[in-house]
Parts: sequence; structure tokens; C-alpha cells
Amino acid sequence: MSAWEHFFSAALLLASVGPIKQRLTTAFTTHLAMLRDDDLPREVREDFTSLVHSLSRVQPMRGETAVQATVRKMSDIEASKHAEQIVTILGSMARLQSQYAFARQPLLRAVSSGE
Repeated sequence: MSAWEHFFSAALLLASVGPIKQRLTTAFTTHLAMLRDDDLPREVREDFTSLVHSLSRVQPMRGETAVQATVRKMSDIEASKHAEQIVTILGSMARLQSQYAFARQPLLRAVSSGE
């Protein structure tokens, strides 16, 4: 599964039903936590690193992960902003992917009817 597919799956989960904190925790741990910076395009690595740091800054209690502890301490508004950050990174990756695809297309050239 590519990094883009991981972000797409996370975005789908974020758009599903349930409390935002639960959706954010599940989306990140299920689809994004295993990604490394070098799995991502250079253009979004800093944003991803910032997201990872923001979602793992709280010391966990016994039986929970740093992500669970961090999201538990957030307000719903903070959790929503991090969910937006995931969708924004996905959008950036989609734009980059289409730019790369466009750049790889062969240039068209005009030919006379005799060729």
C-alpha cells in the first residue's frame, strides 16, 4: 500500500461516524503511524513530521499509547484541526501525484499528413 493510499484510507475513516477523537486515533494508528518520512514526497514530510509530533507529545498512562494519551487530552476542536491536517496532506499528495503524472506525459508534436 502506498503512502497516498494510507492517507486516503485515513481520510475515509475520519469521514465516518463516531466521536472525532476516536476517529482520529484510529485513523492515525491504523493507517499513518507506520509511515516513515522517506515514504512520503519531500514536499509533505515536514507537515507529516509535525503531525506525528503533535499526536504523540503526551506521556501515556499504563495500557495506552502516546497517541491515545495525546488525543485523550485534546479538545474536540483540536482533534478536528489534526483531522484537517491529515486531509490537507492527502490533498497535497494528490496534487503532487497529478503534477508528476502530467510531467511524465510525452509532449505532442505536430506532423504533416505525409508522415
